[in-house]
Amino acid sequence: MKFEAILFDCDGVLVDSELITNGVLRDMLDESGWAMTSADCMRFFVGKAVRDERVAIEARTGQPLTEDWMQRFYERRNHALDARLEIITGAHDAVQAAHAHTRQRIACASGADRFKVNMQLTKVGLMDFFEGHIFSGQEMARSKPAPDVYLAAALHLNAPAAQCLVIEDSTTGVTAGVAAGATVWAYCPLPEHGPALLQAGASRLFSHMAELPQRLGAA
Repeated sequence: MKFEAILFDCDGVLVDSELITNGVLRDMLDESGWAMTSADCMRFFVGKAVRDERVAIEARTGQPLTEDWMQRFYERRNHALDARLEIITGAHDAVQAAHAHTRQRIACASGADRFKVNMQLTKVGLMDFFEGHIFSGQEMARSKPAPDVYLAAALHLNAPAAQCLVIEDSTTGVTAGVAAGATVWAYCPLPEHGPALLQAGASRLFSHMAELPQRLGAA
């Protein structure tokens, strides 16, 4: 089928940011009293907004998750991303192919804050494709795994959600896309993550973003 619109997640799909952001988060949680490995931090927080995990953070640190703490996290995160962020290999060609496939009806629908999404897309040279079509789950009534951010993006593009393709890399995001009624393809560079993504509802897995143009051509 030819999709009317294609909706991309950002972190882990377009930009290689997950290890950077979660490294900063792990360090700050450790400083606050919650010690965990980098792998444990990734498993717990990938695909989620930090604020949405307030109860768990406060329980494990014994401290309130204050606005001051969040601002310090954003500052340290943004500094690390500015210094080290890179595009996901193949993402530029994948976005370009999606842009052509849908006659420019693409959007970025992320669970992250808008400043982060804008900064990252600008830094890796993708903003020209997405400007005016960026949606943050933190500006919705509910963030992922609720479908709100994908429904908002589909509505903005005047495309029925059932005719949209969502590109995701986390079970939280796949759940959100499926709940919106979209078809979800999961970018899955690590095979061991595949079963969980399929169980969450992804209809197809692909291991390299460079595969997307060919798959769209066959869709």
